[in-house]
Amino acid sequence: MENTIIDNKITHDLMPVPFGFWGKIWTGILLLFCGIGAFAYCLQLKNGLAVTSMRDYASWGIYISNFVFFVAISLVGSLITAVLRLANVRWSTPLTRISEIIAVSAIIFASIIIVVDMGRPERFLNLVIHGRLQSPIIWDVVVISTYFFISLLLLYLPLLPDLKLLIQSRGNRSDRLSKVYHFLGSFWKGNPEQVKRSRKSINLLCITIIPVAFSIHTVTSWLFATTYRPGWDSTNFGAYFISGAFLVGAGAVVVAMYVFRKAYHLERYITGLHFDKMGRIVVMLAMLYLYFNINEYLVPAFKMRKPEAAHLMDLFAGEYAPLFWFAIVVGMLLPIAMLMFKRGRRPLPMFIAGIMVVVGAWFKRYLIVTPTLLHPFLPMQDVPASYHHYFPSWQEWAIALGSLAGCLLVITLLVRIFPIVPIQETINEQHETAK
Repeated sequence: MENTIIDNKITHDLMPVPFGFWGKIWTGILLLFCGIGAFAYCLQLKNGLAVTSMRDYASWGIYISNFVFFVAISLVGSLITAVLRLANVRWSTPLTRISEIIAVSAIIFASIIIVVDMGRPERFLNLVIHGRLQSPIIWDVVVISTYFFISLLLLYLPLLPDLKLLIQSRGNRSDRLSKVYHFLGSFWKGNPEQVKRSRKSINLLCITIIPVAFSIHTVTSWLFATTYRPGWDSTNFGAYFISGAFLVGAGAVVVAMYVFRKAYHLERYITGLHFDKMGRIVVMLAMLYLYFNINEYLVPAFKMRKPEAAHLMDLFAGEYAPLFWFAIVVGMLLPIAMLMFKRGRRPLPMFIAGIMVVVGAWFKRYLIVTPTLLHPFLPMQDVPASYHHYFPSWQEWAIALGSLAGCLLVITLLVRIFPIVPIQETINEQHETAK
């Protein structure tokens, strides 16, 4: 009887609820940014990439920065869901669905922004029809597609027991939403055979997604490292990208934890313990990423070959120095200093540290892309003055912000439709704890 009361309480607390006033305002703001981005993209389709500030040298700009950022943040699914689940870390259960929702949303918009960068979307068909395995771009297409489907399955399979609860409950929801629940989960009966198969499938996916996740970030780094440019000609790039992806993914989960905890009153389920544990993980990952940053810049700085020297001086003391030091200090050093202490691992300081990590990570990706392209090995000669600099046009900013808003919109809609914290897993853990 007591277990039934507890189960009903957990189910009631974790059921998705309709948007309130602020939820509708938030959704409206995201739709506005998406609309502006869509309008800017229509102008780009009409007039071509000439509406951007990309030119012969700075041929990659804010679009590729966004692509690398989305790919990086998507790694959080394999970190929280796969690594911690396989390690039998029970405290991570309330965070698994948040992580997978972020991963799926990010990888969707990583794919979209690449098509935007192509200028003409039909060119994507050329990759399918005329793709060559010798090209790292084809490797990226393959691993991104594979990672997306595995992440989608890792979101869907653990959701099946909760879909059964959603179908059984008669909350205040639309018939359309009920049809969605029935379509996705009406076959789930929850019998021992289904549960056994589901657990085996989830474990298999967790094992599979780890090498795929490492591959997607390694291949993305190879797109840079195999292009002969100062700042990209590095064997460090694979580990550099993976460590940075782990950090920004963990920072994004911390931000989402705080927002959902406040918005949906989940203090009983996302507790101070979760923030403390995630704070320790963020400190470890920030230190690891800081190490690879030192390694990335120290070796070329020691050699100081002429093209590398111009690139490094531009980062350390030149045009891009404010952004560079902002990304290093705000994205790594300050979060480490804050989270090293127990007081800094409380919910609000953790939220601030998570924001700093995510913002710093976006600027870091911008700095990986742009300064290198403006310092080719062959000096720029007889070109317009605008070719020596790059600053995104308003269309680029609109599309980039629209893609970020689109990612947040997908997350917002998914947490409106599905439980943020896994209900059945939380109930099962509660029963095991009570034994």
